[in-house]
Amino acid sequence: MERHSRIFVAGHRGLVGGTIVRDLQQRGYTQLLTARRDELDLTRQASVDRWMAQQQPEYIFLAAAKVGGIYANNTYPADFIRDNLQIQTHIIDAAYRYGCSKLLFLGSSCIYPKFAPQPMPEDCLLTGALEPTNEWYAIAKIAGIKMCQAYRQQYGFDAICLMPTNLYGPGDNFHPQNSHVLPALLRRFQEAAESAAPTVVCWGTGEPRREFLYVEDLADACHFLMQSYSSPDIVNVGVGSDISIRELAALVGQTVGYKGAILWDSSKPDGTARKLMDVSRLKGLGWQAQTSLAEGLRRTHNWFLSHRQQEARL
Repeated sequence: MERHSRIFVAGHRGLVGGTIVRDLQQRGYTQLLTARRDELDLTRQASVDRWMAQQQPEYIFLAAAKVGGIYANNTYPADFIRDNLQIQTHIIDAAYRYGCSKLLFLGSSCIYPKFAPQPMPEDCLLTGALEPTNEWYAIAKIAGIKMCQAYRQQYGFDAICLMPTNLYGPGDNFHPQNSHVLPALLRRFQEAAESAAPTVVCWGTGEPRREFLYVEDLADACHFLMQSYSSPDIVNVGVGSDISIRELAALVGQTVGYKGAILWDSSKPDGTARKLMDVSRLKGLGWQAQTSLAEGLRRTHNWFLSHRQQEARL
């Protein structure tokens, strides 16, 4: 992938896609291709074909997806499986047919079984039942992996698959209901600090453990693997360590300066007990994450405050 290569970042308005675009710009890539939804509807094959024929991308980062936390997955299961199957199927197929040199597909740690060994190695895929609260999204992502592998096997198409752990960072979704756990907590604690609320109520027991990767580290890993990796084998992208949700809530509270008490609503679902990635394959390839959770949270909090202030001025 050269500095003048035609590079399509699908999903450039999302957390991951937007970060990949900024990362590539900072590295000096000059022909980055993006498209607004009114220009390119990824859920329609005809729209994707028309755009691919016109733009002829040489490299594709497939970061477009419908994403959300437990509430969103439980509430909109049909949307999650339909939209994600359509988006990835249309892009992968058109990428091959219109001569794309290489495609990077981004999956998720939720592809692994609910009771996968911890940390989760790549070869535990399809060895057990999925976590019910996000199986619709997970099944779509597994189909994307298998499609990439099938196109490599049958057509020799150079498609690689990365499985990021839980992501966070500037540009995240901070919606009070449809966001993932870390941005949801950050917003909740920030609002509690501003209103001097005596307590903050968090979902579940706080006992599940999660791994969190700063999104700028993921963008760096994507560039590294796009340049150096070509194999049907999927690659986990994470930090290799985790934290309990209870510990995370305390760290978020400390980051935003919240002084009140934290209460836990055990009537709400916890999700999978633990999701820690085995990142030995990635480390063996020569890459590891650089940003600590404390530092990443500080940067994300600053972005959130700045973003709210910008919106208030509009």
